Amino acid sequence: MDGALARILADAAHGRFPPPDGQTTVVRQPGVRDAGVLAFTAHSVVFLDEDPGWVRSALAGTPGDPLAATMNPHFLGALLARTGRHMNTVDLLTVAGALPGEAGLALREIEDPEHPRVARARKYRDDVRAWSADGGVVILGRGVAGRWETAVEVDEEARGRGLGERLARAARHLVPDTAVWAQQSPGNARSVRTFQAAGYRPVGSEALLVAG
Repeated sequence: MDGALARILADAAHGRFPPPDGQTTVVRQPGVRDAGVLAFTAHSVVFLDEDPGWVRSALAGTPGDPLAATMNPHFLGALLARTGRHMNTVDLLTVAGALPGEAGLALREIEDPEHPRVARARKYRDDVRAWSADGGVVILGRGVAGRWETAVEVDEEARGRGLGERLARAARHLVPDTAVWAQQSPGNARSVRTFQAAGYRPVGSEALLVAG
C-alpha cells in the first residue's frame, strides 16, 4: 500500500493511531473506486478528492457532538449529495495479524469468477480469491488503499457450529500480507462476535461512498 491513507491504515493495523485531538484529516482518494470516511477515537480521516475547505465547512455546519460529526447522517448526506455517490452502511472496521502455517480447515479454491460471492466481492476489491468449505465461503481481496480484506459467508444450515469463526481465522493464514481487514455492520452482532472470536480487533468505523 502507498499514499497518505495507506500509511494511516498501515499504522492502525499495528496499533498506531492518529492523535485523539478531535480533528479531521482530509486526504486524497487512493483511487477512483474508494472514497469515504474513517473515524478513529477522537480523530477522523476523510478520503475524498474534494476541496478540504468545503469538507471542513460541511463539518462545521453539522449539528450535534463535534467528535461524532464525520459519522453524523447530516454530514454523510452532504458528502453523498456533493459526490453523487451512495453508501450501504456505517461499518465497524476490524483488523487482525497474519498467522503462520496452514488454515486448519479443509478449503477448496473457487475458480469460477461468476460465483455469486466472488462476483459481489469483485465490485469492491481487486485480486479476489475465494475458498469454499463444507457449509461456507471465505473471500480475500485488495480493498481500500490496497489493504487485504476478508469476508465470510456461512450457509444457514451450517450456522451455530463455529464455522464462521474458523473461516475468519483461516483468512489470517491465507492472507499474503502482515494483516487482514474486515468490516461488519454493527447491527449484525453475530458477525461482530464471530470476527472478534477469530482475533480481529476493532479499530474504528468506516463509511464507504460507492460510485454508480
